[in-house]
Amino acid sequence: MPLDTFKASDALTLGVELELQLVNTYDHDLSSSADDLLELLRRRPFPGVVTPEMTQGMIEVATGVHTAHGPLLAQLREIRDTLAHAGDRLNLELAGGGTHPFQRWFEQRIFAKPRFQQLSGLYGYLAQQFTVFGQHVHVGCSSPDEALFLLHALNRYVPHFIALSASSPFSQGVDTLFDSARLNSVFAFPLSGRAPFVLSWDEFAGGYFTKMERTGVVQSMKDFYWDIRPKPEYGTIELRVCDTPLTVERAAALAGYLQALCRHLLERNEPPPEEDDYLVYTYNRFQACRFGLDGTLVHPKTRQQIGIREDILATLRQLGPHADALDSHAALDEVERACVRDGNHASYLRRCFADSGSVQGVVQAAVQALRRPC
Repeated sequence: MPLDTFKASDALTLGVELELQLVNTYDHDLSSSADDLLELLRRRPFPGVVTPEMTQGMIEVATGVHTAHGPLLAQLREIRDTLAHAGDRLNLELAGGGTHPFQRWFEQRIFAKPRFQQLSGLYGYLAQQFTVFGQHVHVGCSSPDEALFLLHALNRYVPHFIALSASSPFSQGVDTLFDSARLNSVFAFPLSGRAPFVLSWDEFAGGYFTKMERTGVVQSMKDFYWDIRPKPEYGTIELRVCDTPLTVERAAALAGYLQALCRHLLERNEPPPEEDDYLVYTYNRFQACRFGLDGTLVHPKTRQQIGIREDILATLRQLGPHADALDSHAALDEVERACVRDGNHASYLRRCFADSGSVQGVVQAAVQALRRPC
C-alpha cells in the first residue's frame, strides 16, 4: 500500500519513548512479567502510554507531545514513579540501561502479539536477542521535506547521541569493551543502518518506498530499523540510536539537546547534507559505540579527526541562543556535566561492577538509579 501521507506537525515539538527492563527482585535477572505489569497498569489512568515490547522482560513507555524540556521531564518523572509503585505491588523492579548484563537470550519469551510473533518467525533467534533497550526521540517537522533535511543534516551528530546515552557495556555476563553493545544487536537486522540519501518526500515516498514495497521486503515504515527514520503518521523524525539511559533526567536532557540542535540546523547556516557525508558515517558510529565519549570522529565535511567529547562541547557553545528560545538550558547543562564530570552511564556501570564485583550488583545499581538519579 502507498506510504502514509506525511502529517505535518508543529516544528520542534518533542516526544520520548523508553524501553525498560523488568527485573526479578531475588536474582536481578529479567522477569517475564510484562503481562502482569500491563494488566495492573490498566486499572487506573497512566501518565503517558505503556505498551508491550518484543519479549516479556520489557515494556515501552511514551510521553505526550511537548514543546519544552521542563514539562517533558516532569511527565517522565511521573511515569517513572507510577511504574515504580506498580512494580512494588508485584515485587518487581524496573531499570534503564541498553542491555541487561547477564540475561540469556534463549530464555526470553516472545510477547503474544501478532506483529511480534510474525517478526519472530521471520528473524528466528535474532528476535530473542533483540531483548535490548533503547530511547527513541521524536521531533516534530512542519513539512515532509523538512523532515528529510533534518534526518540527513543530523548524520554527523549521531555519534554524540550514541556516546552520551551509552549504557550497555555488559552482555551475557561479560564486559564487551563497548560502551554501547546494544547497537550491535540492532546492526544484525537487514534493514538497519542509515536511510537512503533522498531530500524530497515525493521522491522518497513515490520512488524509494514504492520500489522497496514492490520487492516484498517492506510493508510500512515500521519495517525499517534505521538510525533515524521519518514517521509520516506523526509528522516527525525519530532518532533511534540511543541506549535507554539509567535516569529519566538523562533521557529528557538528550531530547532537549536534540531539539536545540534541530533548531540550529533549521537556520541552514551549516553546509547542506550530501551523500558523501556518509563515507565516514559507519566509522564514526563504531567509534561512539566502542569508546563512548572518549571516541574520535571524522568530520564529514572537513575530514578532520575530532574527539567526540570535544565536538559535543563545541556544539554546546553554538546552542546557547537556541537554549534561550526553547528554555532548555537545564538539558544542555546535563549534557555538559556528562561530558566534563560525570561521564556516560556505561562508565557509571563499570564503576558499579568494580565496587560490587558482580553483574548482579550492576543490575541493582541500575534499578536504584532509575528511582534516584546517579
